Amino acid sequence: MAALLPASWANAQVITKEQQQKVEKKALGGGKGTVDAAFAFTRDKAKPDQAIKELSWLTIKPGDSIGYHKHKDNEDAYIIVSGTGTFKDTDGNDYPVKAGDITIVRKGESHGLTNSGKEPLVIVDVIAAQQ
Repeated sequence: MAALLPASWANAQVITKEQQQKVEKKALGGGKGTVDAAFAFTRDKAKPDQAIKELSWLTIKPGDSIGYHKHKDNEDAYIIVSGTGTFKDTDGNDYPVKAGDITIVRKGESHGLTNSGKEPLVIVDVIAAQQ
């Protein structure tokens, strides 16, 4: 497997589809089923002074979910690329989401996401820490 981030990329970066690390995540965040992930980079590769800690494509199969979980030390944004789902916010409220929608949870808040549609739910997941 190729390195996720070549050492020569100190600032602006392009992480091609082929360079992304493909992983199956079972019960992600305590959720149901398996989420297919393609990571541009992961938390263990982020430097302390970098706000974005993790960046990935996630594909959630119909009926599967990212479990309801709390973000103690970071923030998390989901950019809905395709499909439909149900987003649960920190107060336990459910909201329908579709392509073009963006969700965000701040440090100390909780959230979850379920694919409530009939097609795969594809999102871009951005995890960031406050500086």
